[in-house]
Amino acid sequence: MVSVTWTVASFSLSPLQVSSFLVQQMHMSQTAMRASHKDFETAVNQMKLLKKDPGNEMKLKLYALYKQATEGPCNMPKPGVLDLISKAKWDSWNALGSLPKETARQNYVELVSSLSSSESSSQGKPGADSKQPGYETLVVTSEDGITKIMLNRPTKKNAITTQMYQDIVLALEAAGKDDSTITVLTGNGDYYCSGNDLNNFTDIPPGGIEEQAKNNAILLRNFVGCFIDFPKPLVAAVNGPAVGISVTLLGLFDIVYASDRATFHTPFTHLGQSPEGCSSYTFPKIMGPAKAAEMLIFGKKLTAREACAQGLVTEVFPDSTFQKEVWTRLKAYSKLPPNAMRTSKQLIRNVEREKLHATNSEEISALQGRWRSEECTNAVMNFLSRKVKL
Repeated sequence: MVSVTWTVASFSLSPLQVSSFLVQQMHMSQTAMRASHKDFETAVNQMKLLKKDPGNEMKLKLYALYKQATEGPCNMPKPGVLDLISKAKWDSWNALGSLPKETARQNYVELVSSLSSSESSSQGKPGADSKQPGYETLVVTSEDGITKIMLNRPTKKNAITTQMYQDIVLALEAAGKDDSTITVLTGNGDYYCSGNDLNNFTDIPPGGIEEQAKNNAILLRNFVGCFIDFPKPLVAAVNGPAVGISVTLLGLFDIVYASDRATFHTPFTHLGQSPEGCSSYTFPKIMGPAKAAEMLIFGKKLTAREACAQGLVTEVFPDSTFQKEVWTRLKAYSKLPPNAMRTSKQLIRNVEREKLHATNSEEISALQGRWRSEECTNAVMNFLSRKVKL
């Protein structure tokens, strides 16, 4: 498990969580017993010892209570609308109004106590965490010759964070070397994956946009490269809607099974960006240039049946029987001679491996320019503004 360290005054915040937070009010009890200054200091220190990230909404509450307890009512000028993180923190603190310092201190102590108790309880229960050690955002299991990598952020529609990119790379590297025959990627909850978590674009490093674009480019190149070079049969079990990179990567899978509830959407142009995942090469090859342009340039959303008709999806199953039918099929495939399957895959992939890596590099180079552009910034901000109004 990756240890999470943060302070009450500094943290990363997903824009989608900002949007959610802006339509909520923080309701804290003003009748609780007073906590001493010593209790408050102890609680602040306890936060540094937590091993699990409590989530950004909880961080906002703790930040606001800390500021209220130490400085009183919000006394800072309101940040600009484009400074999303600072604005969310300001809104959180300002929402406490004239809450007394003593009450804020007590509420802070109570919240920290509940977080500490919850973490201790979870650690004390056998099997409380089904995820393999080392993965923050995935559930990885291996059974019946199949390694299953399940995206595990269901409350965020399995949006891919920077940590998730890293976890998937590690899981794929491990799966490529384990004793399983087939590797399957799927999602937990109603969504397969809602694409890139926009927090990846707002967490600006000290070097600014240039450093951020460079770091994201390196991460994405390695991430897509793992799919290009994966040595075993790779299957996508698309259990629900898929967006962005989770769709473009499908051209690198050997089989794509989809629930009839799934949809496939690549809204890159709407966000001022360009395709990735080698889709600028694989999609025209799979479905023809015109159909690929509808998806990658104009952002047309496909149903599962449409995606199957165009060759992106191998087979569609009724949602009510999706899991049973897919896993029955895969368990049968997993009993086939594994070395023969690996050899067959490598013969197929070797024909275009060099082209795929070259395409990956070209797409990332284009994306770096997009990420640094004013057009991309404005498009993302417009998207977030619409989310806030919903």
